[in-house]
Amino acid sequence: MEFVLYEVKGAVGIITINREKALNALNSTVLEELDKTLDAVNLEEIRCLILTGAGQKSFVAGADIGEMSSLTKEEGEAFGKKGNDVFRKLETFPIPVIAAINGFALGGGCEIAMSCDIRICSDNAVFGQPEVGLGITPGFGGTQRLPRLVGTGMAKQMIYTGRNIKADEAYRIGLVNAVYTQEELMAQAEKMAAGIAKNAPIAVRNCKKAINDGLDTDMDQAIVIEEKLFGDCFETEDQKYGMAFFLDKNKEKVKEPFKNC
Repeated sequence: MEFVLYEVKGAVGIITINREKALNALNSTVLEELDKTLDAVNLEEIRCLILTGAGQKSFVAGADIGEMSSLTKEEGEAFGKKGNDVFRKLETFPIPVIAAINGFALGGGCEIAMSCDIRICSDNAVFGQPEVGLGITPGFGGTQRLPRLVGTGMAKQMIYTGRNIKADEAYRIGLVNAVYTQEELMAQAEKMAAGIAKNAPIAVRNCKKAINDGLDTDMDQAIVIEEKLFGDCFETEDQKYGMAFFLDKNKEKVKEPFKNC
């Protein structure tokens, strides 16, 4: 891979977009390499992913404007589909994905962060959808995910004005879960990922699917989705072990890590 790095730490996989000289901007090659990296993740071993950008200045500064500047209508739509396909794969990936946002998360950078399950950022992070200033709309899901995360009014304000917001405001409106210093960010992301990885993997995956699928439907259908995924956990080794340990009044044995994937 030229622009995407992948590292494994125990049951946690770390994906780094490594195009630091271009502030980790997304071009076609980055999107293709990210797609291939996700396909290569060993889901029998990895229980949580972290997505970040190389360096401390930028998570992902946006899509590559140099590449986009000469696109035709048809090529622009195809480029939007390429980004959306990869981001949707990230959003629906079987295991949780934490975005560790270090610096700029603008345009496509904000959009890829929103495709992750959980967003934490450094205190120098900057978010925004500045596309209207370039004569285009957000094209990688920004018009759809931002309203779902921060509410329609706030999303329209950010998108229509093209105004960037800093980390503290992103936290206030619910775009990120937490803000850390630049030095703390990755350690906190890895700590959270390790905590997720310790839990029963079948249950965690089913929780992600229940939340994602349920949000796309009405409440009556959503609770049916939950019931099925709840039932799916039973008769697994994870469920049997987890409940047996809970019911063991003596707690003589040390709790072992969940092993089932």
